[in-house]
Amino acid sequence: MKREEQLRKLEQNSEYDIIIIGGGATGLGCAIDAATRGYKTLLLEKHDFAKGTSSRATKLVHGGVRYLAQGNIRLVREALLERGRLLKNAPHVCKTLSFVMPSYKWYQKWYYGIGLWIYESLSGKLSLGATKFLSKSKTLSYLPDVSQNNLSGGVLYFDGQFDDSRLAINLAQTAIENGATIINYFGVSNFIKSENKIIGVTAKDTFTGKEISIKGKAIINATGVFADDVLQLAEGNFQKTIAPSQGIHLVVEKHFFAGNTAMMIPKTDDGRILFVIPWHDKLILGTTDTPIKKVSTEPKALQEEIDFVISHFNRYTTSDIKYSDVKSVFVGLRPLAKVENKNATKVMPRDHVIKVLPSGLIHVTGGKWTTYRSMAEHTIDKAIQFAGLDFVSCKTKHLKIHGWSEKILNSHLSIYGSDVIYIQELIKADNSLAEILHPNYPYTKAEVVWFIQNEMAQTIEDILARRIRLLFIDAKAAIETAPIIADIFIKTNDKTTTWKQQQLEEFNILANNYLIH
Repeated sequence: MKREEQLRKLEQNSEYDIIIIGGGATGLGCAIDAATRGYKTLLLEKHDFAKGTSSRATKLVHGGVRYLAQGNIRLVREALLERGRLLKNAPHVCKTLSFVMPSYKWYQKWYYGIGLWIYESLSGKLSLGATKFLSKSKTLSYLPDVSQNNLSGGVLYFDGQFDDSRLAINLAQTAIENGATIINYFGVSNFIKSENKIIGVTAKDTFTGKEISIKGKAIINATGVFADDVLQLAEGNFQKTIAPSQGIHLVVEKHFFAGNTAMMIPKTDDGRILFVIPWHDKLILGTTDTPIKKVSTEPKALQEEIDFVISHFNRYTTSDIKYSDVKSVFVGLRPLAKVENKNATKVMPRDHVIKVLPSGLIHVTGGKWTTYRSMAEHTIDKAIQFAGLDFVSCKTKHLKIHGWSEKILNSHLSIYGSDVIYIQELIKADNSLAEILHPNYPYTKAEVVWFIQNEMAQTIEDILARRIRLLFIDAKAAIETAPIIADIFIKTNDKTTTWKQQQLEEFNILANNYLIH
């Protein structure tokens, strides 16, 4: 997957069946769906793939226990089926994870246990394992550091876990392999119209400033929390179709909560679920649900959100973490489809909504990572109908994602799936690439070379935030590693020392937002 090759493809084509704006989960899913059906497909992303919400999830592939409590059986059923498909289609980046819900009141184990049994039964043949009621001693064997005050037992259940931005990169690779043109750092700046109907886009290369016009039979707005901005550009008037909600995550060392089992607290003080999840040899604690008015590519955690997560983690465990124990804070914005008469985002549905606007723009809102594939299927069905394209049925239910491999290595390289062999070949050709980037982490220089040459990584941030996840698991270590990444860029991609200095300054400013000061 090379950006230069994609740019050449774009130069040779001035018209597409389907143009997708946005390179997050929804946009990439749409690109795969359209390309595998045989439609001429273009995806343009203003920043890097999964720069926004799609790299800042809670790292769960799940049906949504809370949605079941809200009575949204249809969404839970759909999400559980998609969970099963995703674990089969991308086993190198997705896996089954065991969860225990501790019970502190006599009725909780039965009330929530029955709910979790129903939850798993909705997945049918794609079930990940049977839900079980646990005694107090058995609960402690799974969660040795859970608080024992009034602990009466627990419930064991299973869900999926994944690396969100790694999956996004693999989706981009899959789309390209199926004929799509996919380009990052190439933002849509305007629409081309004929008789008030959109017939194409004007887009600009971030690095060269070159602007081009491209025609498309169907234009899809898959820009997540920024969808209303694109809608305003298309329609010429402001409509609010999204109710953005902020969720924060704190990352701490794994020794604060021993074992490989995640913990789920079904109801915290604000009514949300609290997760404690092992991930990349760290713990993710979260999350919150805070309505916000202004969206940003780099949202910041509020002090009260940080305090909320820390206090709840300390309440339900034997640990006593402090600000100084937090290795990284990352924040995601949920692009919830706005629902009239519902002001609290925590009760808004996570369903996706697809509309064809008066200008002809196909506008997609809502949804979640787990259902990205079905969301894309519905969107492309709508695009085919709108554009009058010959109908071809969806091909993605059983499509293996790039990197597919059932071979699990006892190494951090396992996440690259079938691409591992190419990274190992780089090391064989140049043994210096076996050097690690940071003494506390296993990542190697070979991986960075692979990202630059084959995964369209253009900046230090692209690598440390979304190709490897160092910024998300240890922001201080990421800052310390940045100069090494810059030097590899200089050697591999002919970057200058001026570029290096500018990149380091920009990355240090960004990475400091992931630290608690």
